[in-house]
Amino acid sequence: MRVICVAGARPNYMKVKPVMDALEDSAAEVILVHTGQHYDAAMNDVFFADLGIRPPDHRLQVGSGSHAVQTGKVMAAFEPLVGQLRPDVVVVVGDVNSTLGCALVTAKSGALLAHVEAGLRSRDWTMPEEINRVVTDRVSDFLLAPSPDAVSNLRREGYREDQIHLVGNVMVDTLLANLDRALARDTLAGLGLRAGEYALVTLHRPANVDDPEALTPLLTALGELARVCPVVLPAHPRAAGQLRDISPQVRVIPPAGYLDFIALQASARLVLTDSGGVQEETTVLGVPCLTLRENTERPITLTEGTNQLVGRDPERIVKTALSVLAAPPPRRSPALWDGRAGQRIAEVLLAGAGPEGRLRPTGESLPG
Repeated sequence: MRVICVAGARPNYMKVKPVMDALEDSAAEVILVHTGQHYDAAMNDVFFADLGIRPPDHRLQVGSGSHAVQTGKVMAAFEPLVGQLRPDVVVVVGDVNSTLGCALVTAKSGALLAHVEAGLRSRDWTMPEEINRVVTDRVSDFLLAPSPDAVSNLRREGYREDQIHLVGNVMVDTLLANLDRALARDTLAGLGLRAGEYALVTLHRPANVDDPEALTPLLTALGELARVCPVVLPAHPRAAGQLRDISPQVRVIPPAGYLDFIALQASARLVLTDSGGVQEETTVLGVPCLTLRENTERPITLTEGTNQLVGRDPERIVKTALSVLAAPPPRRSPALWDGRAGQRIAEVLLAGAGPEGRLRPTGESLPG
């Protein structure tokens, strides 16, 4: 079986590695395509090195641009490659523009399409990622869900039962496989930090960092929190310019590679973030997390994890943070977040698209 695995942006790398490994262990031919949506070395090369991902077989080098421009570049570059390689299956992960662009091309190519992290929903249509998720699911054949709430979403939306597969969380596979390596590094010592004595912050979503009216209250809250607990903020390139005037009590550091960031998360007293992946990683690590958004596509981290949704109101953020520092929540983690999601995905794909099986007969390419 020939499989194309697509990666384009930093969140994709941690998700695609376990899938590639499991497919290759099952003797599938795996072709890695990097779209180039993220191309900065700090957001790209270091993650390939940290995770031990082999060099991509094909680089599309689409670069940056508006959502329309970037998605269009991905489609224009990916279409001839699919025609040349003629894969049995294309695997896309997550919800970035590369995910959507490659999904649309695949759906029209005749190859089967597998979406890892299918069914996640924030129900916030102002988030480009939500549109990418919903459209990608709509044209996919294999809907590979990380959690029961994602399965419920897909069922409510009318997808066939034979499309929906509860496989667990691939990011957890990568986290558990690399945790000991991360903790063995001198990350904290190099930054002069001590385990359990600082709060870690990540900010990157456009709704938070591109709008001064949204960002200013968040920075105010972080400055207040820094008075009682040291605050460390690895600056995402998207947010670096806007963070120049942040409180001097908040320590802004360069972007961290995967292993260094896992070490920072695992040893933090508290994490504040607008990242979906960080919500999941802190849950598995047992670290309290406050999500600086009004909604989340990962509600299982609220009901079965260590995450709380606090929005953008500075008073609420500080009050909740102080409460969590005083009384951290108990550690808990969802079922199937056990490090074997990649293996389950490989089993699903081999059963449905391998030599002995074909999930999608001609003329039945879409659900509903």
